[in-house]
Amino acid sequence: MAQNESVDVVLVGAGIMSATLAVLLKELDPAITLEVVEAMDSGAAESSNPWNNAGTGHAGLCELNYTPQAADGSIDIKKAVHINTQFEVSRQFWAYLSRKGGFGPARDFINAVPHLSYVEGDKGIAFLKKRFELLKQHHAFSHMEYTEDKSVMQQWMPLMMPGRPADQHIAATRVLKGTDVNFGALTNKLLKLLGDSPAAQVKYSKKVTNLHRKGNGWTVTIKDVNSGSSRDVDARFVFLGAGGAALPLLQASGIPESKGFGGFPVSGQWLRCDNPAIVSQHQAKVYSQAAVGAPPMSVPHLDTRVVDGKKSLLFGPYAGFTTKFLKHGSLMDLPLSVRMGNIGPMLAVARDNMDLTKYLVSEVMQSMEQRLDSLRRFYPEAKAEDWRLEVAGQRVQIIKKDPKKGGILQFGTELVSAADGSLAALLGASPGASVTVSIMLELLERCFPEQTRGAWAAKLEEIFPAREKTLATDAALYQQISAANDAALGLGEAEPLQHAEDGQRQSV
Repeated sequence: MAQNESVDVVLVGAGIMSATLAVLLKELDPAITLEVVEAMDSGAAESSNPWNNAGTGHAGLCELNYTPQAADGSIDIKKAVHINTQFEVSRQFWAYLSRKGGFGPARDFINAVPHLSYVEGDKGIAFLKKRFELLKQHHAFSHMEYTEDKSVMQQWMPLMMPGRPADQHIAATRVLKGTDVNFGALTNKLLKLLGDSPAAQVKYSKKVTNLHRKGNGWTVTIKDVNSGSSRDVDARFVFLGAGGAALPLLQASGIPESKGFGGFPVSGQWLRCDNPAIVSQHQAKVYSQAAVGAPPMSVPHLDTRVVDGKKSLLFGPYAGFTTKFLKHGSLMDLPLSVRMGNIGPMLAVARDNMDLTKYLVSEVMQSMEQRLDSLRRFYPEAKAEDWRLEVAGQRVQIIKKDPKKGGILQFGTELVSAADGSLAALLGASPGASVTVSIMLELLERCFPEQTRGAWAAKLEEIFPAREKTLATDAALYQQISAANDAALGLGEAEPLQHAEDGQRQSV
């Protein structure tokens, strides 16, 4: 009987998660052998593709759903601070690779773009002002500005101001130190680094069809998408980073930690504008509040995107529903994911989220004119001929057991790992890509505890001089690390389209 091929690590999916983990592992242990397996014919073809996701560069600077308001009016900023420091950890890794050389210019994937929050009406303004007052006190948000002055907003977001009612009450915050990240370009830079490394392979048009225990590791069955032939690869560690395809593979592993997890697929659409005359008038990511009853991933935003050196605008998202777990997946993905262990949580979520289901159906049924009406809340003078509909990537929201409700629908990401650390899977969605590095560091600490505390500790400290908790509490170190990251990544504050006169901005 022929001997199986053998590697230390198999990573399933050639997106930002697997690419990040693979490069991290090679930095920590250059001798490690690994193989990245991707079903598509190129890297970053699903959720990491720049046109499959929009709000990239999540740093808690403008996303209002990261600072929830309780019934008593209090605002919790902990999530915004946590995501901001996680993004700073990601930037440390990219800065390290940029300084090391061989990575190419950082502008290929990251560009300075201001982050703005925008609200309407007295209630929205009261929330935004209170949020600003709280965030401004934290060193990670010390650069934030606030205004209710429409002449200042004309400077900050000139595309959005003409055509508004004169008596409309609006307010905005701005942070010039925001960024736009093309995670597709970043992923492919990481994959190229891997391809240039010894004992590292990236194989496309290869699909993992099964995996089963073998001793202390796993045997992974890999099918060639074109020829139909299969081969088995033995690995000490397997990472399932295949987006929506991670859940079925996690279920196939049979590890006890996989029991009870289900997936709720949500599709998305965006309006896209490439007209230079319009694109040139908007240099920002502007987030507002979700409609009442809408899920968190539906927070509307009008974003400047920089893809392959060219600027475009994206507005959305418009949610939708399909039973596919991947954009290039199968309509059978959802029904085939139902198991005895997760049918209870899935039915409980269906029972408790009828409003969400109705919302998704209503989104799917919208006409182009209705979508443009939503855009005109941001950009009142928008014309249909300047915008086209883009289908975004799939997001599979996590369904998990809950002792009280039976099952809950979770918006976010979740790392699931085997007790012996031989397998890990990443489930969920936003703010995934922006905090990838923090998630992969957590994976290393869970699955490679001896190495992270021992042989890898010095290298980890070199790459990451400060982690999230320290960044959140040490203002001087945060500023020092952030400035060093800016320098390595070629970033300064984004240049605003026009400079407001001194004294026009309110400072609370």
